[in-house]
Amino acid sequence: MVGSDLPAPFVTLAGPHRWDAVVENSEFLAFADRADSPEGALAQLGALRERYPDATHHCWAYRIGGAYRFGDDGEPGGTAGGPILRAIEGQGVDHVMVVVVRFYGGVKLGTGGLARAYGGGAAECLRTAARVTVRARRALRVSVPFEFLGGLYHLLGSLDAVRGEEAYSGSGVSLRVEVFPEDVGGVVAGLRDASRGAAEVVELPWGDTDSD
Repeated sequence: MVGSDLPAPFVTLAGPHRWDAVVENSEFLAFADRADSPEGALAQLGALRERYPDATHHCWAYRIGGAYRFGDDGEPGGTAGGPILRAIEGQGVDHVMVVVVRFYGGVKLGTGGLARAYGGGAAECLRTAARVTVRARRALRVSVPFEFLGGLYHLLGSLDAVRGEEAYSGSGVSLRVEVFPEDVGGVVAGLRDASRGAAEVVELPWGDTDSD
């Protein structure tokens, strides 16, 4: 029952992280966090612009699967957003947004110096951040008669399963369950045994919200 349509695992950040540096009197504050959509990434940028309205530049880049964007925010083209994006790719992380906030210190760094400051700051921020591997789960629609509900809960409790909202009918309970692909067979077999064949399990396509 394990389908091949699930997205591949990826490494991202476990939470927000910050790394600061001073280069020729300019302050560079690098912020990195997980972002699962372009909208979420740009919301992080907006929040940092509000937090540091007096900063000289807010340069940024995100990589979310095959989608990526970056911005130099007034710095010379190719000296800020591009190096930040290359730092993300070089660190092997995905679903990540990095914003480097600069407070100009009165000394011009030149194009090479800017690229090293922005790219290096982003790379160091990502290098020192805690990471986590994200694996997709397989979604199932499980239905059991009321008398076997305890067996379902016991089975799911033995797995790293995510339970959705329960829907009740005259004959039993139906709910969405998400498990890792290698656990699908165990769920099906376990429910069959626990319910004496009365449970029903339907594997849902990837991305199906299964709204009732």
